[in-house]
Amino acid sequence: MSVLLSAVATLGAIGAGSAAILYIVGRKFHVEEDPRIEEIQEALPAANCGGCGFPGCSSFANACVKADTLDNLFCPVGGQETMNKVASILGKTATTSAKKIAVVRCSGSCDERPRTNLYDGVSNCTIAAALYGGETGCSFGCFGLGDCETSCTFDAIHINPFTRLPEVVEDKCTACGACVKACPKDIIELRKQGPKSRRIYVSCVNRDKGAVARKACNVACIGCSKCQQACPFEAITIENNLAYINDDKCRLCRKCVPVCPTNSILELNFPPKKETPPAIKEEATVNA
Repeated sequence: MSVLLSAVATLGAIGAGSAAILYIVGRKFHVEEDPRIEEIQEALPAANCGGCGFPGCSSFANACVKADTLDNLFCPVGGQETMNKVASILGKTATTSAKKIAVVRCSGSCDERPRTNLYDGVSNCTIAAALYGGETGCSFGCFGLGDCETSCTFDAIHINPFTRLPEVVEDKCTACGACVKACPKDIIELRKQGPKSRRIYVSCVNRDKGAVARKACNVACIGCSKCQQACPFEAITIENNLAYINDDKCRLCRKCVPVCPTNSILELNFPPKKETPPAIKEEATVNA
């Protein structure tokens, strides 16, 4: 019995000593957390989506407190209003950022991009992309298996069952970028939402030469440069047989749209253009 009591006493002493050591070490190396971090967290939408470039809202709040300026920090879910609140807490100025939205740069529906084979595997774009180029002649196009839809926590993107292409729900999209990261074909891009949600972009990522791209998809960009020549603002570049519209330079004049021979340039949410009626020629009066 005495041996047992001695063992218990020894273990108790060791435990108490360890607790004392941990307490002293904890007090010595304790780091006070800036109370503003918690304030900022409360101002954030708590989506923890990673769209800001940080693992979660807590990391983003910590970065905001430590940063000298908020120039390179932005919460896409909360938007400008949230960043203004963060700036107010920190006594800093929030940079005004244009609202962005996810854009699907592929118009190769089942009608425009005929299937040449059938994929019979796991319904996952990433896995399919690792195995082969796709069910059509376009190895750059959308698989339509829904990795983007699964990744979105805001229910803002869905696969259309008829076209087998993703469609973005504008009112729900927060530009968090989750769908962009999920797409193995780099088809989805974050672009400026534009005034009145009006946008112009090349809905194609096919980098094959014109004839090959057109054979695979009726609405593929063929890199003909007609859009580039029509743009008065130098907003369009041609690289690797593919046109790209820079939304920082684009002035939404729409001059590039009608000159595209394959209709691969999309214009969203614009009113229909007014057609100019043909001039009426005055008939010459013949005097008898």
